[in-house]
Amino acid sequence: MTQDQLKQAVAQAAVDHILPKLDAKSIVGWGTGSTANSFIYALAKHKMEFDGAVASSEATAARLKGHGIPVYELNTVSDLEFYVDGADESDERLNLIKGGGAALTREKIVAAVAKTFICIAGASKLVPVLGAFPLPVEVSPMARSHVARGRVKLGGDPGYREGVVTDNGNVILDVFNLQIVNPIELETRINAIVGVVTNGLFAARGADLLLLGTSEGVKSLTR
Repeated sequence: MTQDQLKQAVAQAAVDHILPKLDAKSIVGWGTGSTANSFIYALAKHKMEFDGAVASSEATAARLKGHGIPVYELNTVSDLEFYVDGADESDERLNLIKGGGAALTREKIVAAVAKTFICIAGASKLVPVLGAFPLPVEVSPMARSHVARGRVKLGGDPGYREGVVTDNGNVILDVFNLQIVNPIELETRINAIVGVVTNGLFAARGADLLLLGTSEGVKSLTR
């Protein structure tokens, strides 16, 4: 199967999982990126069977509206049953690295609100130890150098992602050469650096279900 076919397969598996649990009042949380876009296309066919969506980025909001799906501000939503998104890496405990598309802060907020976080990804995203994919850290622009120095003390090599400004008006540092053996501890320590908005480790609130596209079909892993 091609990468596009794998994305379509896991997106459809996510639709099959959540559709029986949706009703006319349901609002679905949507992630950002190419795999999340495949989920938009798959669930949009059933848009009359749920109320609308909360988007984790301006780009996702625009795509949802383009499919005729109402988009709500999270502050106006009292209940979010599902959040569906991709990942840059996942380990077998469903700790994730996210943020390759620079939407990590809003993704983390929506994931925190949702009752169930479903991650959809290709088999190549499953790794024994997180860190081969550089860890994104969203940073207030004035604190970029300060945060980089603080990150060096925690290990890894931070680099500035030039030309990228997040939907929140911040910048991204990507930390290379990590082996993340204790994701929750590292997530907490990075977030404690003054000037950090958040980092791309989704460990304190990891995925509840991972739908993994493989050449043998879609496999499910639970936290």
